[in-house]
Amino acid sequence: MNVQCNEEGIKVALEAIKKGGVVVLPTDTVYGIGCDPYNHEAVKTIYKIKGREKTKLLPVLGYSKEEIEKIAFFDELSEKIANKFWPGAVTLILKVKKREIANSLNLKGKIAVRVPNHSCLLSLLKECKLLVGTSANLSGLPPFKDSSEIPSKISGYDVLLDGGKISDSAESTIVEVIDNKLEIIREGKVKEKELMSIL
Repeated sequence: MNVQCNEEGIKVALEAIKKGGVVVLPTDTVYGIGCDPYNHEAVKTIYKIKGREKTKLLPVLGYSKEEIEKIAFFDELSEKIANKFWPGAVTLILKVKKREIANSLNLKGKIAVRVPNHSCLLSLLKECKLLVGTSANLSGLPPFKDSSEIPSKISGYDVLLDGGKISDSAESTIVEVIDNKLEIIREGKVKEKELMSIL
């Protein structure tokens, strides 16, 4: 089902998520695919749709830093990064706090988290607080920035929340703090220089 990124479409997407469904949605970086992170069956469906190896863990999007603090531990440097770049295109790898989410996502002690800067997605997250949020592409292929490409390329999802074309498309930058030092795992929309400026 294809719905517009408006109040009505967000309600449809929310209902699908509550029922254990999988939703393709626009983010501030690329189109993502999401579900309730506590629903193990929905998580398995995302792996199946993407053809993703189970060893590649799924990131979680949150409505706010406060919501993410319920599932992950922040060290001092990660806290600084979150305060400066969220909502935005920086994914932090943190120690996982909540056992239920670690179990459903098959995490080994760490979780990748982000607060996205996209009004439609934030409206959805305001209702459901947390979502699995990985790029909506077949594993190994480029992510989508235009909703019109999606239905012919992937299948198995319940709702496509259509936000049109993402104009400033680029993947998020993934960072982890190791021994009080910032490690950039993938440089994306936010550049190393910007990150280093807060140290």
